[in-house]
Amino acid sequence: MTELTRRNTMKLMSAALIAGVSISTLPRKAFSAGSITVLNWQGYGTDEAWSLKAFTEKTGITVVHDYYSSESEMLTKMRTNPGAYDLVILNAARCAQAVAEDLLQPIDFSKVPNASTVDETLRANPNFSKDGKGYAVPWVWGMTSLAIREGMTVPDSYAVLADPGYKGRVAMDDDAIINVGVGALMSGQDINDPKDLAAVKAALKSIKPNVRLLWSTEDQWNKSFAAKEFDLSLFWSGGSVRSKRVSKLPVQFVVPKEGGVGWVDGLGVPTSAPNPEGALAFVNWMIDPTFYVEWATKIGAPASSNSAALSALPADDLTRLVHKTEYLKTTSFVSGIPDDRREAFNNIWQEVKAFYAE
Repeated sequence: MTELTRRNTMKLMSAALIAGVSISTLPRKAFSAGSITVLNWQGYGTDEAWSLKAFTEKTGITVVHDYYSSESEMLTKMRTNPGAYDLVILNAARCAQAVAEDLLQPIDFSKVPNASTVDETLRANPNFSKDGKGYAVPWVWGMTSLAIREGMTVPDSYAVLADPGYKGRVAMDDDAIINVGVGALMSGQDINDPKDLAAVKAALKSIKPNVRLLWSTEDQWNKSFAAKEFDLSLFWSGGSVRSKRVSKLPVQFVVPKEGGVGWVDGLGVPTSAPNPEGALAFVNWMIDPTFYVEWATKIGAPASSNSAALSALPADDLTRLVHKTEYLKTTSFVSGIPDDRREAFNNIWQEVKAFYAE
């Protein structure tokens, strides 16, 4: 997914302390006292103080962090600091690039027992593997799809965005990759490599009479939806959970027949990791159902890649209801996009936005 999506997610995760976490699948003091260094976005799950305390008590391993502010910076840090990191959190779209540059080592899944219940659709993501070997353990995922005001007819297709019944009542995510992806789905194409870009443009331009707002932040979306400026929108799955749970907005997240535009983040071990076994112990901790339930219900988290973890959430939990595992079968996940294609996508979206403004 885009960095914007993830940054907004992290801003909305508090640093609350939660005591008493116990994760039984990791043996106590399984490794000699040592440390691992994790490279991640700041405030994105791996650096929760309550979790690190419990992990250290359980294993004797101390976890320290270094942070990046963009995925390109993450790759640069991995390239220029060999031996500095034991674990890195990276999006599937970037994982393929890291593997191509020999920045990651294959995962020994025998040392990550919780990976046995990671959803096979996510584990089979081609960006996480090469030559039959997995180079990252899928961690969390989310998607962009439709959000509609509660009480209105639930749509079953992105074609609803151009429905005359929503004239002036639609909001679009101001993101080129997402919108080209939706245009590709509307025209029956691959979101990562649509061959008929004219059809993508035509699909997006057909929405013009209905477009009321191009939003760029979750806060902007919430305020505009609360003010009843629009009724139908492209929106983030996790955003819809927070809008309903925290802001008490009457929003319903809908995944149409074409599926969502998805993202998935993985946990990878750098080729030069000083403590790969300690890193894999921490990976196992990060996808454990006990950790995830605490993170998701007390602080707020994306959907876990571990089906057992999602199933461990209360039956009425919004994160569980919005991220149904069956949606993974129809979701198209964003892959690494070459620079020339990314530029073409940006140009299309700029052209479409100019058309909306006419």
